Amino acid sequence: MTDALGWRRKFGVIAPSTNTIVEPDFYSMTVPGVTAHFSRIHIRNQDLSDDANFEHLLVQIRDEIGAACERVLTCEPDYMVMGMSAETFWGGVEGNREFVRQIKAITGLEVATGAEACERALKIYGARRIGVVTPYQPVGDQNVVKFFSEIGFEVTAIEGLKCPTAVAIAHVTEDELRDAIRKVDGPDVDAIVQCGTNLSMVRLADEAERWLGKPVIAINAATWWMALRDNGIEDKVYGAGSLLREH
Repeated sequence: MTDALGWRRKFGVIAPSTNTIVEPDFYSMTVPGVTAHFSRIHIRNQDLSDDANFEHLLVQIRDEIGAACERVLTCEPDYMVMGMSAETFWGGVEGNREFVRQIKAITGLEVATGAEACERALKIYGARRIGVVTPYQPVGDQNVVKFFSEIGFEVTAIEGLKCPTAVAIAHVTEDELRDAIRKVDGPDVDAIVQCGTNLSMVRLADEAERWLGKPVIAINAATWWMALRDNGIEDKVYGAGSLLREH
């Protein structure tokens, strides 16, 4: 039997319980016949005020992610989408691969991650030198740089916004993000990448591409793009950047 609304694909999505941006972002980019079904990872302590607390957030995610996957599997999704990004960059390339292996082992399904989605997008654009914006503490930024460096990209500048709590990431304004984009941009930068799925940048990235004249990759748009294209869904989505509109 075919699902009445998700007749093309049902995506199982895993996101932290503190995240208020990724779910509406994904819904805003959906296409006919594709549905997203969220399962929340319980974040008990959302303090991100320093490196140690930031790393503790990932410990909570690792403890809870298996149960979150098992819950969403009960709706019988066709594919998994990770609505979080820090864990997908952690430990560089091998860390990402191990994370993907873990999700596949639990669910038996293919999975879209923010790290891999950004890699694919940058290769499509032919970018080599990138500026990066994150909501992270320095330890998070270090792992982002490690991942991109290991896959052959040069991070010329990174702006970590050091958000004090997990919920506070969603409080960052467009003005603050615009300033961050300008800080990491330059004539030697081929593309801008934004990490952190609770950072609201899909709409701004679409606008920024026009005034910068270069790709600006919002991680929620890239992850959704990867999920659609992996499943043979080629629909164009407007208002979320050139990746979903042109590729």
